[in-house]
Amino acid sequence: MDILSVIEHKKKNMALTEEEIRFFAQGAADGTIPDYQLAALLMAIRLNGMTMQETAWLTDCMARSGAMLQPDVGGIPLDKHSTGGVGDTTTLVLAPLVAACGGKVLKMSGRGLGHTGGTVDKLESIPGMQVELDEETFVDIVRRVGCCVVGQSKNLAPADKRLYALRDVTGTVDSVPLIASSILSKKFASGAKAIVLDVKVGSGALMPTLDDAIRLAKTMVEIGKILHRPVSCVISGMEEPLGSRVGNALEVKEAVEILQGKVQGPLKDVALFLGSRMLLNASLAKTANEATEKLAHAIETGAGLEKLKEMIRAQGGMPDVCDNVVLLPTAPCIRPVLSPESGWLSATDGVALGMAAQKMGAGRMTKDDVIDPAVGFIMKKRIGDWVEKGEEIAILHACGTASADEAEKNILAALSLSPVPAPPSRLIYALVDENGVQEINL
Repeated sequence: MDILSVIEHKKKNMALTEEEIRFFAQGAADGTIPDYQLAALLMAIRLNGMTMQETAWLTDCMARSGAMLQPDVGGIPLDKHSTGGVGDTTTLVLAPLVAACGGKVLKMSGRGLGHTGGTVDKLESIPGMQVELDEETFVDIVRRVGCCVVGQSKNLAPADKRLYALRDVTGTVDSVPLIASSILSKKFASGAKAIVLDVKVGSGALMPTLDDAIRLAKTMVEIGKILHRPVSCVISGMEEPLGSRVGNALEVKEAVEILQGKVQGPLKDVALFLGSRMLLNASLAKTANEATEKLAHAIETGAGLEKLKEMIRAQGGMPDVCDNVVLLPTAPCIRPVLSPESGWLSATDGVALGMAAQKMGAGRMTKDDVIDPAVGFIMKKRIGDWVEKGEEIAILHACGTASADEAEKNILAALSLSPVPAPPSRLIYALVDENGVQEINL
């Protein structure tokens, strides 16, 4: 078998066999297939799609391209994953909260992909934080602390690790089979037994419409059924940045301030909703209300913040950032973006806002780019808010004047003001699991 014939079959919109998919996945994992041929196959998949069976095979083959953990963490191994958004720092809020409630969260996260931020990049803005850990250390921290968030191990799903980096720079990010197989292969390889997926929908998401998001969610639930792993999906909104801050250190600060009980808002609300599903899946709560109350109590008592400190300390980082966020990296150029006119903020271009942060250095344009952890911006207004001419609509944290000038232009171009009031953006649309689609209006 050779990769050219596999590319040719998918180029002609033919279904690949399990043998072909295993060959492709193993070649990605061991480096025997070069980047340019992998990129060609990724584009053929992006254009022609995959059947459900092909996608399940790809998921399984990528998961089995390296080690398969069977972690003994003293409880049900839990995981949560987001399809990616802007200002989405839910993992850094819910992982310690779920751990404080008795959960065991083992999370293998990615780096920034396209216009979306990456949890691993955010964690690396914490001085000393180690996100590349061996499997034994990873599992040990989960057992002792209750949560650990690391980058993708070289030994776990190595095929996905290589393809993930290529998708970011080949225009193949927004493919349902590639998204679904990428997410689930990592989860299955890491040994997660109960998986909650946050499928984003809206202008800042990989899935721009609700139909697209539900299709992706149903795909992942179905793959879980085929491969005998329980998967549930929450469809959440991404019409604007979830949190007020966009950029790695800035987002860590916001997560810390939520756990300190200082910040309310959509980021906290979505984190509590996702965390409640994790507690239910681990049988640590009988109802959604009980689960949410437990998580809220962990904030009120400071137990969640203490768990974050424990996790950071266990991973070699500086836990003092949880008491003093000024210890996180700070940009040299901080200045406001003033609104050029008055009006109601009626819409935002989420992709454009994500790209604005990426161009500032908060994300990557190529897979080898180095991230500046300090840069990004803080949104001072949300959809539905009134904005006065000359009022602060955002605050830039840039590496210099030229970068700030470009970011200001890009951010203003991504915002739409209207003389007519606009309703706030929706946070949660639906829950998708083996029982079907349940509409939720939050």
